Amino acid sequence: MAMYTNRVVRCSKTNPFFTVLSRNFGNNSSARKWYQHPTVRYICLVSGGLLAFTAATYRNRPKVYALQLRKDEIADKAIKLTARERRFIKFASVEFDGQIYMTPQDFLESVVEQEPRPRLKRKSLTHAEIQQLKDYTPPLKHGSSQLFRSLRDKGIISYTEYLFLLSVLTKPHSGFRIAFNMFDTDGNQRVDKDEFLVIRQLLGGSLKDRDLDEATRQAMEKIFSFAWKGKRGIESKEGEEPGEHDDYVDDEQGLQRKHKVDTTLQIHFFGKKGDKDLQYDGFYNFMKNLQTEVLELEFCEFSKGHERISEVDFAKILLRYTYLDTDEYDNYLDRLLDREAKEKGVSFDEFRQFCQFLNNLDDFSIAMRMYTLADQPISKDEFSRAVKICTGSELNSHLIDTVFAIFDEDGDGLLSYKEFIAIMKDRVHRGFK
Repeated sequence: MAMYTNRVVRCSKTNPFFTVLSRNFGNNSSARKWYQHPTVRYICLVSGGLLAFTAATYRNRPKVYALQLRKDEIADKAIKLTARERRFIKFASVEFDGQIYMTPQDFLESVVEQEPRPRLKRKSLTHAEIQQLKDYTPPLKHGSSQLFRSLRDKGIISYTEYLFLLSVLTKPHSGFRIAFNMFDTDGNQRVDKDEFLVIRQLLGGSLKDRDLDEATRQAMEKIFSFAWKGKRGIESKEGEEPGEHDDYVDDEQGLQRKHKVDTTLQIHFFGKKGDKDLQYDGFYNFMKNLQTEVLELEFCEFSKGHERISEVDFAKILLRYTYLDTDEYDNYLDRLLDREAKEKGVSFDEFRQFCQFLNNLDDFSIAMRMYTLADQPISKDEFSRAVKICTGSELNSHLIDTVFAIFDEDGDGLLSYKEFIAIMKDRVHRGFK
């Protein structure tokens, strides 16, 4: 009996239920006698033991962190993709027939924002919605530097077109004619819809074949294209039955099949029926307008409706896509603050002119190597002369003073152009090495 009593006491200490039960029975003599019966105590003991065992087992069960595992799996898969592929997947907000697309707004956000807008999932477009998008797309003659902002989510951009648009942003104006001539395969100074597909060959250099495991290959086929197998040399087996996707033509690029849908760019360039030709003037204006539209977005982010931005804001825009650590980044801004005696500001035209110069960095680098020979630092006059040679126009003297205030490390009035070029290349390519 004493043994049962001691076990019940121990059980009551570990289980609040038995504490309450004992307290209630203690106030009633008849109930106390019933409670003291060995059988009752034995039942209570067994019940308490089972409860204690169950609680201990639950506490010691291995925990499964499903969300964390999912993040790790996604990160593991992401390592096997290029930076551009990851960014396209990250910002693409719509899909159609298993293929993911960006909207015009997605594209703009992908080049000026770090993260996409919050969303639960991608919107799945219907055939009817795809057809409606044609009505929203203006013809090329009505294009402007507001095109992508006015379309917002009323359009679709494929992955290969995304690569094309990124390349447009880094092209100097002198390279527009070269790009057009590459599209114009028959040399008649017109590009038709079929010739436009040469874009895939132009972008081939940025899509190196990579060694991929089977899981990654399957994921890429699902996300981008059923043509991935053909691109990677994994052709259909002989005698294999035609699948439901045999009407998709290999695009020779691997990341984007020739989908049975006209994208916004195709409609904009070649009309709803695809029977119009693209001429150089229209092509030039499109590329120029796209560059202007992206620069306007960046400028307006800092101008807050004013006509000019501060020199510090100008420096922040130049450094925002670079791979500087926090201390280095702060040093550049601190130098500017210490050396800039009076704030004059930078207008949009000055900002755009400087960004157009940055698209000529390769020519600038060649000019500097030939001029200095020994990679010596350059003065403001030498910098200004080299810019004029490369772009055909002169930079504002205040803008050059601001650039030297940012990048002249020791304040001797000379610029280490090699370091300047290395940092500005990150800016031009927006973080894509």
